[in-house]
Amino acid sequence: MVAFLIAVAAVFGALIGSFLNVVIYRVPAKKSIVSPPSACGSCGARIRPWDNIPVLSWFVLRGRCRDCGAAISWRYPAVEFGTAVFFAGVVWWVISGSAVEGSSSSGVVSTSSTSEILGLGLMAVSFLYLTSISVALAMIDIDTHTLPNVIVLPAYIVGGVLLAASALALGEPQRLLGALIGGAALFALYLLLALIYPGGMGLGDVKLAGVLGLYLGWLGWGELFVGAFGAFLLGGLFGVILLAFRKAGRKSSIPFGPWMLAGAWVGIFAGDVLASGYLGLFGLI
Repeated sequence: MVAFLIAVAAVFGALIGSFLNVVIYRVPAKKSIVSPPSACGSCGARIRPWDNIPVLSWFVLRGRCRDCGAAISWRYPAVEFGTAVFFAGVVWWVISGSAVEGSSSSGVVSTSSTSEILGLGLMAVSFLYLTSISVALAMIDIDTHTLPNVIVLPAYIVGGVLLAASALALGEPQRLLGALIGGAALFALYLLLALIYPGGMGLGDVKLAGVLGLYLGWLGWGELFVGAFGAFLLGGLFGVILLAFRKAGRKSSIPFGPWMLAGAWVGIFAGDVLASGYLGLFGLI
């Protein structure tokens, strides 16, 4: 059963990844993500359904348009495959009980309560939604150094409602307070940084921080701490590497959104363990 659910999640993730490729290209260009149908960027030929199978079609076509032979970027199958793996990982995390460790729920595998299964299902949907916008926002920020409001702002409502419903179904309403505190804390932190150093932190980062804080705070204080700190650690290390290899200068503009998202996911998957280990080094737990 577990393997089946993970496999379904991977297939669904690949399909979502195909759609995210459209979002990544069209949203910054202010184009509709619904129409017209996808077409070759070189010759304009519409992509046939059998040429639009996630990951597989790119290899069948050998990375080239069927009509004009123009190269198709490797990034398309990479996004599809990465999203598939990401979805599978999130579903495994939820159904194995890792997502709710320390709570009254212990995962779909070991629970028979209808309300708990509903709560974990809503939790899975919520974090799969976060997965989807994480992939889209990271790629868009890399391409354009922007985090579009049309993706970020609805996440407050969609993510908030799903997390609230999950917490209530799990019988853990205290998670709502954690989400509110986490969202407000990260929003305030990034807003302060943006005011102090406007050239290094944009308002898009501030708005994204609030969304990530909702999720991290919902999970717990360890996840919130690691998720917040991880963004600066990973982003800082990347900046040092670029400087060391002279790929960037001290005044180069480096998008921070991808590192905020990466740090948040480290916090989500391993925040509790990392925070406990850190405190244990100083004998605090």
